[in-house]
Parts: sequence; structure tokens; C-alpha cells
Amino acid sequence: MKVLLLGGTGEARELARVLVGAGVGVISSLAGRTTEARLPVGEVRTGGFGGADGLADWLREHPVDAVIDATHPFAATMTAHAAAARRETGVPLLVLRRPGWTQGPDDNWHWADLATAANLLPSLGSRVFLTIGRQGLDAFATTGLWTLARCVDAPEPRPTWCTLILARGPFTLADELALLREHRIDVLVTKDSGGPATSAKLDAARQLHLPVVIIRRPDLPAGLETVLSVDEAVRWVMRPT
Repeated sequence: MKVLLLGGTGEARELARVLVGAGVGVISSLAGRTTEARLPVGEVRTGGFGGADGLADWLREHPVDAVIDATHPFAATMTAHAAAARRETGVPLLVLRRPGWTQGPDDNWHWADLATAANLLPSLGSRVFLTIGRQGLDAFATTGLWTLARCVDAPEPRPTWCTLILARGPFTLADELALLREHRIDVLVTKDSGGPATSAKLDAARQLHLPVVIIRRPDLPAGLETVLSVDEAVRWVMRPT
């Protein structure tokens, strides 16, 4: 059995490890946008497919039994391309998406989409910590607020309107508390990425009683089969046919 795994996340690496260990052939596809990416076990290809048509052509030229989309919850374009390629080729598709974060009783969260999130900030604070990655930073360039942005890789061109730090998670609660205090942050902006690797910033914001703007996830295309965990994805692959 052979699976094309659209990866780049911790769940994708774990899924590749389990499937390869079970004797399943796995081709992990990485976008290649992140330098020094953590590579999964098994075969790896890097770079895009050339849109939905390119992915469909690739599937015709490289027959696999299934495609698993385990990309980031905000990788909406890749998921749309995978859904279109499934309709074109008939290759089964599963989407693995980790659960989003859940607001607690002591949290001061404000939900928004990327286009409107910046409008909320002036009423919430004056020193902003952006943890949304490098894509979408420009949406916050004109707030007039002092802004600290953390990314894995530097945007091109490098922004001059914010203070930029480059770092890769996971981050500890102690580190996040120290960062927020050092820069006197009074409002946090993050995506609803879910998972434990970057959740310490939410714990730190809660401890410091800071408001948090949460960017909502994009909707999945209709009709996709979806699971929330690696174990569920493994069972889907191993199900009797």
C-alpha cells in the first residue's frame, strides 16, 4: 500500500513514522517554504504540484492508494487543491486536522478573521505580539501600534514596521512569560492552530490577564472525510477494503 501524505506538521511526521513502521509506503510532500524543515521518515518530495491540476496529473503518474492531507489548519489552498484532485482522479482523500484551542473561563479571547483582526487591536492594547507566521503580517502594518512579530523564517521583504524575532517552537511557559514581560506586551494575536507546540503563549497570556485575538480557521471544502488524530488516520489507512 502507498500513501501520498501532504505534510509539514508534527502530526504528519508522526503519521509517517507510524505508517512506515507498519509497512505502508509513504511519500511525504512538503511545500518547501520553511528552511531547515524537520523531515519525516520515508520518501520525501519538496515543492508544489502546480495547483489542483498539477496534483491530479501527479496522482495519475504516481499511483497511490490514498492521499492524506495533514497540512497546517490554515493551509487552505493546499486542501482545496487536494479536494479538487480527488474529484478529478477518484483517489480517496482524508484530512487530518488537530482540534482547535478551547477558550477557558479565565481567558479574554476575541475571535476574528485575518481581514478584521487588526481593527480590534487599538481597543485592546498598544503593544502587540503577533504570532501568526510570516503570511498575513501585512494586514497589521497600518495599526500604528508597537508590534513584535515572531516567525520561523523572515518574510521577504523584511518588514520595517515591526520588531521581528525568528524562532521555532515548541516554546515553554517560562519563555513566553519572559518574552511578554520583556517587551511589555498587552495584547496577543495568534491563529487557532491548535496543538501543544505553541499553546504556551496562551497560558502566558492567561496568567498575565492579557486579551488575545484569535484568528479563525478557514472552512474546509464540503464533503471531505476528516479525522482529528494520528490514531484515527492510521485506522483509516488500515481499514479493510
